[in-house]
Amino acid sequence: MQLFFHRFDLRLRHTFTIAHDSRDVQPTLVVELREGAMSGFGEATSNKYYGITIEGMVEALENIRERIESYDLQSPEDFWAFVHPFLLNNPFAQCALDEAANDLWAKKRHQKLYKAWGLSAENIPMTNYTIGIDTVEKMVAKMKELPWPIYKIKLGTADDLAIIKELRIHTDAIFRVDANCAWTADQAIQYSYELKALGVEFIEQPLKADDWEGMKRVFDQSALPCIADESCIVESDVAKCYGYFHGVNVKLTKCGGLTPARRMIAEAKALGMKTMVGCMNETSVGISAIAHLLPILDYVDMDGTLLISNDPASGVTFDYGKVIFAPENGTGAALL
Repeated sequence: MQLFFHRFDLRLRHTFTIAHDSRDVQPTLVVELREGAMSGFGEATSNKYYGITIEGMVEALENIRERIESYDLQSPEDFWAFVHPFLLNNPFAQCALDEAANDLWAKKRHQKLYKAWGLSAENIPMTNYTIGIDTVEKMVAKMKELPWPIYKIKLGTADDLAIIKELRIHTDAIFRVDANCAWTADQAIQYSYELKALGVEFIEQPLKADDWEGMKRVFDQSALPCIADESCIVESDVAKCYGYFHGVNVKLTKCGGLTPARRMIAEAKALGMKTMVGCMNETSVGISAIAHLLPILDYVDMDGTLLISNDPASGVTFDYGKVIFAPENGTGAALL
């Protein structure tokens, strides 16, 4: 295999604001694994919150270039285990490499990735569309700009309930809310009853990631299910979240790719928890990789390509929340 890097600065259609970050441009790295005439693609974005840079990801992969390029790819799972000891400090880099390996592996078998995994895409969840924190007027305008059946609303302000009440006036869509660690246990419990009455489906990460005592109270008393995000980063976190959250939102970049994500989802399901995968404003490369997990998910947040204006790739597309797979094998992603 040959290893190649493609760097892009993605322009966001609107300033994207959550409880602990705000940005207009999202740097991303696309990793390509080439074998003969076939290429597999994977992706990971930079992330200030987790200290991940494009340069750091490239350096981590360059350090093991010889190991990568000399590997005989027969199993993405074995390849993930082979490089994992060298990428312990950079799961984002391992994510991009793992997505590329899965894409190439499925292409070599002349199958779509989900089919190579033995899955069927007959019954898959629709994706939500994310509305970042802004003035209420601008948040309403964003909804009207793209009518959608499910919205994920970013919260973490002094007026969170007022925001949802105002947005509800303008749409009958399902709402999901993501507090990004901004609430207290008392707030989450109190808000949950009003939010349920306003047509909210679940609350994502209401408390700080390490507030397990508070989260136990919320789990027991909330009127709505709670989904872990910042509290569920790596595989060992799934078991920790059992009894504190009703489900987990797995991020491929945080856990190290499709390979560990599939194990996390399987463990969560075995524990009777809901399963979700989220995105990080990726291009069609990263979003197309997520799509192949849909057959084993209850919810998905894969709207990254809808939030950027200069997608340098092709892949899955959307029809009012419905995910449409690309006709190509593998993940279906390709650089334009």
